[in-house]
Amino acid sequence: MSAAYVALEGGSVVEARCRAPGTSHGELVFTTAYTGYEESLTDPSYEEQVLTFSYPLIGNYGVREERFEDERVHPRAVVARELTDDVASWLESEGVPAVDKLDTRDLVGQIREGGAMKCGISAGPDASPEKAKDALADCPGMSDHTDIGAQVSVSSQTTYEGGDGPDVALVDCGAKGSIVESLLERDATVHVLPYDVTPAEVADLDPDVLFVSNGPGDPANFEAAEALVSEFVGEVPLAGICLGQQIVARALGGTTEKMAFGHRGVNQPVRDLRSDKVVMTTQNHGYTVAEPGPELDVTQVNVNDDTAEGLESDDLQVLTRQYHPEANPGPHDTLGFFDDVVEMAGEQSRTPVTAD
Repeated sequence: MSAAYVALEGGSVVEARCRAPGTSHGELVFTTAYTGYEESLTDPSYEEQVLTFSYPLIGNYGVREERFEDERVHPRAVVARELTDDVASWLESEGVPAVDKLDTRDLVGQIREGGAMKCGISAGPDASPEKAKDALADCPGMSDHTDIGAQVSVSSQTTYEGGDGPDVALVDCGAKGSIVESLLERDATVHVLPYDVTPAEVADLDPDVLFVSNGPGDPANFEAAEALVSEFVGEVPLAGICLGQQIVARALGGTTEKMAFGHRGVNQPVRDLRSDKVVMTTQNHGYTVAEPGPELDVTQVNVNDDTAEGLESDDLQVLTRQYHPEANPGPHDTLGFFDDVVEMAGEQSRTPVTAD
């Protein structure tokens, strides 16, 4: 096997084993998930990041396309203690550099202490520490990816016909496939729209609910989606997941901020403030809602750090979640969110939406 090198923002270089060759860079983050590696690797929210698995063995149940969340692998590179041949071959076929045989416990500890950091990776026969350092030097920050939505969104409208449920306008900021599937299972018709869809195009659809998806990067860079929410709030029910919650909050006067190392895994505990019940959730985000704004109530919080996990407004018909209720990968504790969205949409008796 060839050598590989991971250059870290703090100045150190870690030697590893090449499992898929190439040179890359990105924001180094980690996930604590021990299953669901296929879902994680195809999650568009990992765009422009280098994904480190804290679980020591990745690939022990093979690679099956039916578990994919998107058509391609999204992290810029992959780091693990040990990758099976199945996963390594898959990543190589995707052109995604992958390395293993390094101390991921130490790497995760550095991220927890210093926060998510830039890194550069050089892997393969011609790999060297210098090439990894050069890749690191070229790495932009996550907030610098001002048009990251274009990398993960559909380029034109795609409609999935459902049953007799509501029409959902899903703004694709990097949507996971299981979000669409969860809505279709509830007989909704889902119109998947580009991340920069215009208010006029949404008005032409006259949807029963406007749904803003998950996605990568800084929510401040999704100005079109934020403007869309501002346009239709109070006129059509609004739902959002992950990045979608952040965009909705910003549109309604709230603020967002970057977290030290984010929430990524399948065991994040969330407490509902009304019932006082705790559920386990799947999460993947590096930004959070700092202040929800005057019109949204925080209804759920993270047990570990009290960050906002659920925002709602009965008056404006808004319902958002920071975690992934579609549970791919992860526990099924929160699948009822989609029932609530469909119910919220079905309760509406309103005039057709219009764009100013």
